[in-house]
Amino acid sequence: MVNGTGINFSGLASGLDTNAIVSQLVALERIPIQLIESQKDQQQAKLNKINQLADLVKGLQTKAEGLSSLQEFYAFSVGGSFEGSLTVSAGAGAVAGTHTVEVLSTSGTDRWSFDGVADSTTNLAGGAGETVDFTVNGTSYSILVDAGASSLEAIASQINNEAGDDVTATVVNTGTEASPSYKLLLSSDHQGGDGRITGISSSVAGLTIDGTPADVDGNPVSANHVSVGTNAVAIIDGLEITRTTNDFSDVLGGVSLSVLAETTGEVTFTVEPDKDAIKTKIEEFIEAYNEVIDFINTQNTYTPPEEDGEAGTSGVLFGDGLLQSVKQSFSSALFNIDAATVAADTEGYSTLSLIGIKTSSDGTLELNSTTFDEKFDANLEALADLFVDTDGFERDPAAVANTAAWYQDTTADSGLMATLVRNIDQLFGSIEDNDPDVDLKGIFDLRRDAINSRIKGLNEQIQQKEDRLDDYEQDLIMRFARLEELMGALNAQGASLGAALTQLG
Repeated sequence: MVNGTGINFSGLASGLDTNAIVSQLVALERIPIQLIESQKDQQQAKLNKINQLADLVKGLQTKAEGLSSLQEFYAFSVGGSFEGSLTVSAGAGAVAGTHTVEVLSTSGTDRWSFDGVADSTTNLAGGAGETVDFTVNGTSYSILVDAGASSLEAIASQINNEAGDDVTATVVNTGTEASPSYKLLLSSDHQGGDGRITGISSSVAGLTIDGTPADVDGNPVSANHVSVGTNAVAIIDGLEITRTTNDFSDVLGGVSLSVLAETTGEVTFTVEPDKDAIKTKIEEFIEAYNEVIDFINTQNTYTPPEEDGEAGTSGVLFGDGLLQSVKQSFSSALFNIDAATVAADTEGYSTLSLIGIKTSSDGTLELNSTTFDEKFDANLEALADLFVDTDGFERDPAAVANTAAWYQDTTADSGLMATLVRNIDQLFGSIEDNDPDVDLKGIFDLRRDAINSRIKGLNEQIQQKEDRLDDYEQDLIMRFARLEELMGALNAQGASLGAALTQLG
C-alpha cells in the first residue's frame, strides 16, 4: 500500500492490519483535540447567542428612540372638509389645534409661445447676427442663432443648451396634421411671479413674438403670453402669506400644507393627536421589550434530568452575567422612579403601571388598553412627559468616560425612553457626543472580546496538537514500515532455511 509518505506497507509480512492499527492509535490521540473543538463550539454558540441578544437590544433601543422626544412621540391626524383645495398632513413638531385657510391664488408658471410656422425643420434666420433674447431669474440671455441651423427644432435645442437651468424650450404643433402650425414654447423653470420671463424678443426673420409684459394685476397683454407666472397667496389663520410655489409647509410647525385651487372663503382643518398611532408605537416598544425578556428567560432556564445519569439542559448563556446586566439596565431606566416623584403625583402619570403598562410575573410588559385610553384622553401632555425628555440631555462636566455618571442626565426631566436609550448605549459603550479620543467598551464588547480571545486560544491549541498528531502519525508509519521490512526479511530467511533443510533430508 502507498500512503501519503510514499512508504509501502500492508501487513503482509507480519500478518497485522497495520493501517487499522495506525488509524486507531491516531484516533485515540485525536480525542484531546475533539474535546478542545467541543469547547470551541460551545464558545462560538455563546458568541452567536450574545450577538442575537445584542440585535434584540438594539431593536428595542430603536423603538425607545421613537418615543424619547416630543417630536418622535406625537403622531397626528388631520380632519376637515378641504378636499380639492388643499393637501394637509401633520407629523413631528405639529401642535394640536384648528386652522383656517383661504386660497386667494395658486402658483403659476410663466410661458410664452412664438408665432407659428408651417415647418419645424426649415431654417428661419435671414442672415448672421440674429438673436432670441429674454431675461429670467435675474439672468439675461441672448441666443445667437446660426443662419445655417435656425429651424424651430434647432433653436429650441440651442436655447436648452445655453439657458437650460432657467427655461425649457419645446416645439408643439397647435395646428392639424394636414395644416400644421409649429410653435416654439418657452417655459420658465421657476414658479411664481419671480420666475417670469421678461424682455422676450426675436430678431430672427422667420420667428416673431409680441413680448409685451403682463399688466400690474398679472393679466396677459400679449396673445403670445400663454400663462403668467403668479405667486400663491393664502390667508392662513388670518395672516396673508405669499409663496412662489403652492407649498406652504413652512408656515405651521409640523404641518405639510399645499394649495390646489382657489377657495370661495375659508376652509377649516384640525390637527389632533392620533391615539391609535401613538398606541401602536408603544405597543411596538412593548413587543420589542418582551422579545428581549423572553430571550433572557429562555437562556436562564435550567431543566433538571428526568432520570438518574442524564444531564440537565440549560440555555447556552445560562448563568452568564450579561443577562442580568441587561435586565438591571432596563429596570433602572423604566422602574427606578424616585419615591418623592410618585408621592407628588396626584393624577397618576409617574410610572408605567399607572398608565396601564403592567409587568407580568415573567418580567414581560402588558398594555391595559382601557387604562391607557383613559390616561390618554385625560392628560396627553402628562402621559407624553413620562416617556420623553423635554429639556434635553446634559452631563456632569466632571463625569469620567464609561462610568455611570457619564450617562446620567443632570437636567430635571430625563424621560423613561431617553434614559433607556442611554442605558443601552452604556451596554454597548457608546453615547452621542462621546469624545472621539475615548475608547469606550460596554459589557457586550467585553464579553465578545473575552469569548473571541478564548476561541483564538483554542484554535492555537488545536493547531499545535494537530501538528504534533501529524508528526506522531508519520512516526507510526515509519515504525510499522520498518517492522514490515524486518518481518519480510526474516520470513525470507526462514523460507530459505526451510528449503535447504528439505534438500538435505
